[in-house]
Amino acid sequence: MKAAILKAFGLPLAVEALPDPVLGTGEAIVDVAAAGVLPYATEVFSGARRYLLDLPIVPGAGAVGRVRAVGPDATRLAVGDWVLCDPTVRARDDALTPDITLQGWSARGPGGLRLARHFHHGSFAEQMLVPTENAVPLGPIDPADAERWCALNTLLVPYGGLLAAKLQAGETLLVSGATGNFGSAGVAAALAMGAGCVVAPGRNEAVLADLARRFGPRLQPVTLTGDEAEDRERMKRAAPGPIDCVLDLLPPSAGTAPVRTAAMTVREYGRVVLMGGVGMLGGDDLALPYPWIMRNCITIIGQWMYPAAANARLIALARSGLLDLRHWEVAAFGLDQANEAVAHAAASAGSFRLTVLRP
Repeated sequence: MKAAILKAFGLPLAVEALPDPVLGTGEAIVDVAAAGVLPYATEVFSGARRYLLDLPIVPGAGAVGRVRAVGPDATRLAVGDWVLCDPTVRARDDALTPDITLQGWSARGPGGLRLARHFHHGSFAEQMLVPTENAVPLGPIDPADAERWCALNTLLVPYGGLLAAKLQAGETLLVSGATGNFGSAGVAAALAMGAGCVVAPGRNEAVLADLARRFGPRLQPVTLTGDEAEDRERMKRAAPGPIDCVLDLLPPSAGTAPVRTAAMTVREYGRVVLMGGVGMLGGDDLALPYPWIMRNCITIIGQWMYPAAANARLIALARSGLLDLRHWEVAAFGLDQANEAVAHAAASAGSFRLTVLRP
């Protein structure tokens, strides 16, 4: 098969032939139809993100494709099925605290790195080997829409945070980082789940206006000034009532001040979900006042990725029409154009923009 390979940090991807994956029990082989290219891929491939990766590797976090082969323990998945390839691979030998790797992208600790040495290559290839449970049925789709279904891999991240927060229909949510790639996806997911109002703070007024245009009165944009006290009051005033939950999705380049500003808008007994990248590359730690957390009975939740069942639930939201994938503007590249796709994803980073490879 043909694949794009990262041989060393800082080198361009090399498009070369690799052996086809070999099927084992508990595994499936998928013909990749479309693979999303994350906007920060350049930071991963340069080594700037310091992700645990055993090189050389075929990168790529998630894909949409059709099943080529399944192992003998598959009872429902069949050859030819359209599937979403979930990159979050969990070890099967500890149900309570499984080691996790993001296939073709990063690993969590030494155990995750061991797991990654088996489920090693990601989706920038004509075929990929995945655990059977990570080939999640999409149902019938138009092949021409395969690339837009890749938006699910972006949506799954904030959706995992919303599930962790137990977001309820009618609640008011504040999305910190709402103008970014994952933040705007979180806005769409929250409204699809029935949020009564989403408060969207940011400094990019054009993107805030676009969010308001897309989602109407249930989306309340807030232009930030950089002053913590002023911004906190602006966010509170934008909400129709108390803010029930805050979801932070800010990237590593953001400081801790905007995270704290947003978090402290939440009501008494409210929830704050932290799943962005702030602090991952160093800098100040997040300082939330102990008395404020304790006296107001605030629940702070750390969430990395999402539970396995989130895939099927998110697919159901999309198939029902509650979650409209037509929001995403898609730019597609062939596998031979992998480096151009990576550069395009970085240059066009932002809300509702999706760069994909079509192997």
